[in-house]
Amino acid sequence: MSVGTVYLVGAGPGAPDLITLRGANLLASADIVFHDALVHPQTLALAERAEKVLVGKRCGRHSAAQRFINKRLIDAAHAHRVVVRLKGGDPMLFGRAQEEISALEAAGVRYEVVPGVTAALGASAELGISLTRRGVSRSVVFVTPRVGAGETPGHDWASAVAASDTAVIYMGAHEADKIAAALLARGLSPVLPVVAVENATLPDCTHTALTLAELPRIAAGRHSGPVALLLGDVYAAALAARLPLAKAAAA
Repeated sequence: MSVGTVYLVGAGPGAPDLITLRGANLLASADIVFHDALVHPQTLALAERAEKVLVGKRCGRHSAAQRFINKRLIDAAHAHRVVVRLKGGDPMLFGRAQEEISALEAAGVRYEVVPGVTAALGASAELGISLTRRGVSRSVVFVTPRVGAGETPGHDWASAVAASDTAVIYMGAHEADKIAAALLARGLSPVLPVVAVENATLPDCTHTALTLAELPRIAAGRHSGPVALLLGDVYAAALAARLPLAKAAAA
């Protein structure tokens, strides 16, 4: 019989002070924290007395298998009172939370989900451009083209983007050329405004505006952190102004 609870906590989009108060309090009382690779060190520092275990996944790098993470969470719940699974952004959006929840439920382990600020909202705040706007955008879609190991490609994410007014593409920087080709094939305009935001909410955040036809340039670049691709007519003014590549450039 398990004695502990596993808390799936959203760390937010990057800046350590964007974690929720509930999330910060749980880190302070945690016995053990299993954390993603992109969680800010100052966020981890909130867990002063906890054992910290890196289980994060990074594109193109060795990472812990999901079934191994699931087992570690279950085992930890039998040994500790407060177990935190700390995920970047929000646990319930492209965070594989459902796989962990299903494993915990099957093992009879108590859990709680603590929401976090997702990257799309952090990027929008950086730009000062709303995802929705009266008369321009009344629908928003969050998608990712990435297919995990063992997954069967099948979801038509490009059609979802084509049907929305504004779209945010997660984990797409390295496949920007394929993304552009897929969206152009769905009939989207080559001059559709796109803004790529890297390291949203952090001091080294960068952002650049370009057209859909120019999007493949992003794939060729070197990226130090996560990149969100934001598409839609709400970014028309940003494209016209050609946003600077970094905050520092605007200073």
